[in-house]
Amino acid sequence: MPNLGVKMLTAPDFWWQPKRPEAWLLSPAALAYGAVARARLERGGECASLPVICIGNFVTGGAGKTPVAMAVAELMKAQDMQPAFLTRGYGGRSRGPVLVDPEQHRAADVGDEPLLLAGIAPTMVSANRLEGAKALAAADVEADLIIMDDGFQNPSLYKDVSLVAVDAGLGVGNGWVLPAGPLRAPLASQLRKADAIVLVGEGEAGAAMVRTAARAGVPVIRADYQPVRKRGFKSKPYLAFAGIAVPQKFFDTLERAGANVELTMEFPDHHSFTDEDCEAVITLADEKGLTPITTLKDQVRLIGRDGPAGYLYEHAEVFPITAVFHEPRRLMQVIREGLDRRLVRR
Repeated sequence: MPNLGVKMLTAPDFWWQPKRPEAWLLSPAALAYGAVARARLERGGECASLPVICIGNFVTGGAGKTPVAMAVAELMKAQDMQPAFLTRGYGGRSRGPVLVDPEQHRAADVGDEPLLLAGIAPTMVSANRLEGAKALAAADVEADLIIMDDGFQNPSLYKDVSLVAVDAGLGVGNGWVLPAGPLRAPLASQLRKADAIVLVGEGEAGAAMVRTAARAGVPVIRADYQPVRKRGFKSKPYLAFAGIAVPQKFFDTLERAGANVELTMEFPDHHSFTDEDCEAVITLADEKGLTPITTLKDQVRLIGRDGPAGYLYEHAEVFPITAVFHEPRRLMQVIREGLDRRLVRR
């Protein structure tokens, strides 16, 4: 399965390996960064008028937060609650606060992930999380709680519940803080702020995370990403393309679903597809007799565009996934405990 595409902007390999010389050389900078990050993490945030459930991660880069946030929203809706999303809107022009309108906004305006979230519940984009929470509470939408996608390390807004998504295949890498490793802050400090870890998938790094969480007294809720569409892949060969944090995970999931993936094309996370990018995908697919297929997150970056991007939007198949919790009742218990603490505090 040849892999084509533009050069990926990836994290250094040594971040994900036992402590290498590169990490030791960067350790003084990591100690300084970690001290600042630890102090920032300990700052008390302002309490919003609506309860806040934060879906974050320990490391920089993608850890599957958005599918987990969407699944938590569906879980809350099943409990007759009305969630709304708060997100920074990475990759979009707007700093907000702005309430996402899927009919009017494009990924270039508000980012790709907010458009996905807005398909489930009202979504506010705001670079300033506190201002965003206030704007959401004042907006003309029905909401009785906020689900914040990312922002676990942001101290401005108090989180009533903090769920941390961890990729079981990657874990926390070498366990060092930036720039020596992928951690956004010292792991022990972050664990003290976490109400539960949502461990997605399987892997040795995930098993190590379970042991670390047990020592810290943090519950672990297991989850998997499952395809929404599970049939109809064997009738044609595919060219799979993706601009997400770890495109290989998408390609692997496609093949596990039975798709015949003959070629793949990788792009950086949140990549804004140019007409040249789209033309390259279309041309290669036509030359090889392949059908383009991509993620839902990539597809939304093509919405409302003309030329090759519009053509690719119309002709590429989409492979959506959903996060499925192994123990939804246990996760709901963690959330309810956090919401109950809020009532006592108030």
